[in-house]
Amino acid sequence: MSEPSDPSDQFDDIVDAETDRDPDLAVIEAGSRTLRTQGGPPQGDPVPSRPEDPELDKALREVETELSTRWGETKLEPSVTRIAALMDVLGEPQRAYPSIHITGTNGKTSTARMIEALLGAFELRTGRYTSPHVQTITERISLDGAPISAERFIETYQDVKPYVELVDAREEYRLSFFEVLTGMAYAAFADAPVDAAVVEVGMGGTWDATNVIDASVAVVTPIDLDHTDRLGGTTAEIAAEKSGIIKQGATVILAQQPVDAAQVLLKKAVEADATVAREGMEFGIVSREVAVGGQLLTLRGLGGEYDNVYLPLHGAYQAHNAAVALAAVEAFFGIGAEHARTLDIDTVRRAFAQVASPGRLEIVRSSPTVLLDAAHNPHGARATAEGISEAFGFSRLIGVVSTSGDKDAKGLLEAFEPIFAEVVITANSNPRATDVDALAAIAVEVFGEDRVVVEPRLPDAIEAAITLAEEEAEYGGAGVLVTGSIFTVGDARLLLRRG
Repeated sequence: MSEPSDPSDQFDDIVDAETDRDPDLAVIEAGSRTLRTQGGPPQGDPVPSRPEDPELDKALREVETELSTRWGETKLEPSVTRIAALMDVLGEPQRAYPSIHITGTNGKTSTARMIEALLGAFELRTGRYTSPHVQTITERISLDGAPISAERFIETYQDVKPYVELVDAREEYRLSFFEVLTGMAYAAFADAPVDAAVVEVGMGGTWDATNVIDASVAVVTPIDLDHTDRLGGTTAEIAAEKSGIIKQGATVILAQQPVDAAQVLLKKAVEADATVAREGMEFGIVSREVAVGGQLLTLRGLGGEYDNVYLPLHGAYQAHNAAVALAAVEAFFGIGAEHARTLDIDTVRRAFAQVASPGRLEIVRSSPTVLLDAAHNPHGARATAEGISEAFGFSRLIGVVSTSGDKDAKGLLEAFEPIFAEVVITANSNPRATDVDALAAIAVEVFGEDRVVVEPRLPDAIEAAITLAEEEAEYGGAGVLVTGSIFTVGDARLLLRRG
C-alpha cells in the first residue's frame, strides 16, 4: 500500500474537492487522477480518465454539474412520456439503427460488453449504452467498443440541451439525469452512425427510459430479487416489469430463470408473437473448464456448436453470460430462424478472447491478490463467491464490504460468509451507503463478533484487510475482495493500481 504519496490523502483531497457535486456523477469519476493502470487498459475496453486539458476537464465538469441538478437514478416516475417527447423533438434518433435490448437482475453489463465485442468482430460499428459507470460518466456511452471522448460527450450534451429544455418546459416534471443521458446516447449513436446499438436498461423494463427503442432482439439475463420496492416483491412480479422490453415479432433470448419468472416472460413472448430461445434448451454451455486467466468453453448456439472459446473472465456466471451473448448475436444475424449455420468460429473466438468487464472479479493488485467485484445483491454475491472458489486457491480471503442502504445487506453477507475468513466493514463515498455501525451489526449477526472488523474509511479498511489476509497464511495464498456496491468498487479504484 506504500506509494510515493499516500493514496489515502489523495482520495480525501479528491472527495473534499467534489463536495459541491452530486456524488453519483463525481466522486468515483475522480479515480483516474490516482489510478494509473500498469500496461494500459484492457484491449477493447478502456476505462477513460479525466481529461488532461484543464479547460476540457472544466467543461466536462460543467456538464456534470448541470446533470446533477436533475432527478438522480434512484428517483423514478414510472412513465416514458418525457423520454418519448425528447425522442420526438430530436427526430427519433433511436430508430436510425437496429438494437439489442438487455434487461435482467445481474449480468447485464458483462453480457452487453460481450455482445458489443462479437458485433464489432463481425465489422459492425457499435454503440453501447450501459449503467452505472465504474469510474467515469463517459463510460456509459461507447462507440466501437470504447467510451466516447470527453469532447464528444460535451458536444452531444450541447446538441441535445435545447431540446431537453423544450421538453422540460412542456412536461410536469423535468427530464431526469438518466433520461437525458439516454437521449444523449441515442443521439450519439445516430450521429456516428452505428450499425447496431447494444442497450442495457437502467431499471426494470416497461417504464425504463431506454424502452423507446424497438429492439429486434430482447435479452433477459437471470432475474432475482432486487429493487423490490420499485419492481415487486417476487421474481414473477419483477419479470412482469422487465418483460416490457419484448416487442412485437422480436426474438427473445432467455437466460436460465426461476420458474415463475420464466412463465411470465414466456406468456409475454406469446402475446407479442415473439420467437423465444431458452438457455438450456435452444442454446447453452456444452462444456467449461478453468484456464489460466479465465476459462475455456464449448458453447451451443442457435446454429450449432462453438468449441475452444477462451473467455478471459472468471466464474460460471460469466460463461452463462457468454452463451446468452452468443445467442443474441446469432439472433441478430438471423441464425436459427432465417439461416441454419454457425457464425465464423475464428471470429467468435477472437471476439470473446478480447472481452473485459471492469469491476467483475477484476484483479487490481497482487501479493496479496486484491479483487474488485460490484456484487450488490445476494444473487450476484453467490455467483461471485462461486467464481472465487473455483478460480482462486485462496488459503485466506478477507472481505471489504460497503453496501447501499436500499440493498439486502444481510443476504449479501450471508452469501460471502462461507468464503471470508474475516470481513472488514466500511463505507464508500456515496451518501446512500449503509451506515457503518448498522452494517457492522448485521455482519456480527452473520459472521460472529470475532470475524468482524470495522474501519469507517475505505483506505483504512483496505489496508486492514491486506494485513489480515497475510496473517497465518502462505504469502501467495492470501486474498482480499472489495465488494458490496459499484461505488465501493469505484472508490477502490482511487486507491489501487491494476496489475
